[in-house]
Amino acid sequence: MTSTTVQDADRALKERHRTMWAWGDYPRLASDFISDLGPVAVEAAGITARHRVLDVAAGAGNASLPAAATGATVVASDLTPELLAAGRREAERRGLSVEWVEADVESLPFPDADFDVVVSVVGAMFAPHHQLTADEILRVCRPGGTVTMINWSRQGLIGQLFATMAPYVPPPPPGAQPAALWGDEGHVRELFGDRVRDLRFEHRSVAYPPMFRAAADLRDYYKAYYGPTIAAYRALADDAARTAELDRDFADLFARNDHRAPGAATGVWTAEYLIVTARKN
Repeated sequence: MTSTTVQDADRALKERHRTMWAWGDYPRLASDFISDLGPVAVEAAGITARHRVLDVAAGAGNASLPAAATGATVVASDLTPELLAAGRREAERRGLSVEWVEADVESLPFPDADFDVVVSVVGAMFAPHHQLTADEILRVCRPGGTVTMINWSRQGLIGQLFATMAPYVPPPPPGAQPAALWGDEGHVRELFGDRVRDLRFEHRSVAYPPMFRAAADLRDYYKAYYGPTIAAYRALADDAARTAELDRDFADLFARNDHRAPGAATGVWTAEYLIVTARKN
């Protein structure tokens, strides 16, 4: 495969990602399921009013908005303009000041050492080239600055969700890496190498709200609102049998991970994530 062919494949993949994350209603899902993760990242990074902060792959501002609430100067960047627009509306509603910039985390339009803190909440992990992503995060962070990421773990519910979808979606182009690798401590150590110090990891879980009576209800929520799940089903639009298989596999996934007490009316699901914090050398 020639370098031109690889570049074309990468551009096509980025365009699919940009479109995919605009499908459904990711801001609603983030509000329902992971609204606590932004404040967790802000606390882990130690963000205060004296900091200039970049939230990469920010989505609709899960970390940007609580960072701005501290009085910090905040820039939120993301590949998908629809998510930035949703974040901008929410910032205006809350009376928060955030600069919203359409940008690819693998090629950020910011100078070297421009930010005191670079943060990402289950966002940068989905960029296909992990070393490029790590390199760019560190490039725009000042020496002595802080990098904080929250990444889904491979063994947790979201890691299992993507593993469930994998047999049903087209394979990624050569060189693209699975997002769940960012939830592996060894992988993160290798990506950042000796360019950081005080590299720390903490595993936590976020609990889903008691909204769903059955595993199939949670599956159908993801089918309606989560871009990657919507993309998987659209890829099977002309294959009723495979669609039914994916429906079954998703329901089985959520049934296996339902930890409700006997007789409880609604399911209990948690999703494990990894908090990464480091200081740039």
